[in-house]
Amino acid sequence: MTAPAVEQWDLVVVGAGPAGSSAALGALTADPTLRVLLVDRSDFPRDKSCGDGIAPHAIDRLAEVGAADVVDGWAPLRDLELSRGDVRVSGPMRREAYVVPRRVLDARLVEKAVAAGAVLRRHRVTSVTAEPGRALVSERFAAPVVVGADGAHSLVRTALLGRRRDQRALAIRGYAPTPPHLVGRQVIRYGERTQPSYAWAFDRGDGLANVGYGELLPRGRGDGSPPSRRLLLEQLEELLPGMASTGTDWRGHHLPLSSWRWEQPDGPVLLVGDAAGLVNPMTGEGIYYAVATGIAAGRTAARAVALGRGYDPGERHRTVVRTMLGTHLRHTWLASRLAQSPRIVDAGIRAAGRDRHAFDTLVELGLGDGRIGPRLAGGLLGALVRPSRPVRPAPVPTTPR
Repeated sequence: MTAPAVEQWDLVVVGAGPAGSSAALGALTADPTLRVLLVDRSDFPRDKSCGDGIAPHAIDRLAEVGAADVVDGWAPLRDLELSRGDVRVSGPMRREAYVVPRRVLDARLVEKAVAAGAVLRRHRVTSVTAEPGRALVSERFAAPVVVGADGAHSLVRTALLGRRRDQRALAIRGYAPTPPHLVGRQVIRYGERTQPSYAWAFDRGDGLANVGYGELLPRGRGDGSPPSRRLLLEQLEELLPGMASTGTDWRGHHLPLSSWRWEQPDGPVLLVGDAAGLVNPMTGEGIYYAVATGIAAGRTAARAVALGRGYDPGERHRTVVRTMLGTHLRHTWLASRLAQSPRIVDAGIRAAGRDRHAFDTLVELGLGDGRIGPRLAGGLLGALVRPSRPVRPAPVPTTPR
């Protein structure tokens, strides 16, 4: 039997979630004539385990490729509560966030990519091989650039970097009716187990809230067993009473957490989003990273096609992402290590209660590309020295987006 001929493309994107669709949009916005193949093992719409939170930073990036309207029809949220035990702060964020189910968000982004000119195919990738000047996917599709956007258990990442023992978290997510006291709010409540561990409830604005609980996984085999589904739901119910007992559609998922330094080899294969191990180690947020690195990879792919063999996409992508996120990743890594101490968690919440700027900085660290500044560091030190119950941060003026 004759093997099928290898199809030639300008760009092949493995995975059509937010990272992959953003890569396709980034490439086609740069050059609408590119032949872009977007492959995914699932049909759309499809569910995906996630907190569903869309930070304004992600919408800013999507606006660059004409896709900011993927959140249309969903209610914006501003109010955020952080707490651990009796230590609590609640206040408005500077900018609105959205909670959009991944079944909706991902399908809308795929539609945007296809409307821009990408070809979408259902296909389970079996292999990725880098060759001089190109990469081969499943021995069926070839392109001068391949983008790996295939999620936490990325086949592309394994093919490129081998099996890794990076720090991971495990979380469970469901949907529950939004009680009156949570309407219009995002709530995060830290637990008593391995820090950082927390339960969340994010109001979708349609009568349901995205609810869940997650915590760090042991790094080595001798460090204990991963938490069971039952334990995760028990922790959720303890921290947010009524959420686990009324919730449905439970899905568990692993999160490959970002580390001090991000890796991207030279060559034609680029890694983005969860497949690149880009998940905020403080909060588990990954959609902003997925969108930002996806668009960057798409633009790099377009440039590689235009310039030909003398251009190294991997080197360029590494430089772009490290410039964009390098300092932020080091700061979130440090913050996540500090947050393994309950005293530091309490101090951070107290500092946010005393200082509007500290509150905003914590939000930026957890949702966007923020950094630990002198005022947050000073607030942490002050809260450790003189702990007390925090106050509600001062409101921020309402400004146009």
